Amino acid sequence: MEENVQGKQKNELVEWIKAIAFALLVAFVIKQFLFTPVLVKGASMMPTLEDQDRVIINKIGPKFKSVDRFDIVVVKMNEEENYIKRIIGLPGDKIEYKDDQLYINGEKYSEPYLDQYKKELKDSGSLTYDFTLEQILGENTVPEGDYFVLGDNRRVSKDSRVPEVGFISKEKIMGTTSIICWPIEHIDLSFN
Repeated sequence: MEENVQGKQKNELVEWIKAIAFALLVAFVIKQFLFTPVLVKGASMMPTLEDQDRVIINKIGPKFKSVDRFDIVVVKMNEEENYIKRIIGLPGDKIEYKDDQLYINGEKYSEPYLDQYKKELKDSGSLTYDFTLEQILGENTVPEGDYFVLGDNRRVSKDSRVPEVGFISKEKIMGTTSIICWPIEHIDLSFN
């Protein structure tokens, strides 16, 4: 009888080990290929995202469909750095800013996510300085397979306007994000 109890305990332990191993495998697959948390570092996406916010990136979406204008993406810059930026220009787009206004292919676009900052800065100049792609990157349009990205905090953002960042290839885009999962007071399931 004692052997029977020990056998049941051993079987139960083996089943628990299998369940835990399976759960760890599923968690690894989800984090590696589907969704993963990313820490926001710096103020370049304020007010949309604040320093030390944690966002969840969707890694699978960009593999099956193209990213859309104004999506927020996580870009793999190098082994140590990821940038979180907003897609402004798609391949073939002509981008220009004039008097704090975005023009894409000559058409005026509104950016409601910048309204708060523009109101706060009204007396101290524009949020986004005037430029054309040709002035800053020597190209008339966004090259095929590339994107033009900007941070929402245009005065401090290191983004496609800076030659060492420049255009972003689709291969560098790790995924899109629209979920803030931490800290609790910032949780938002669709901030984009």
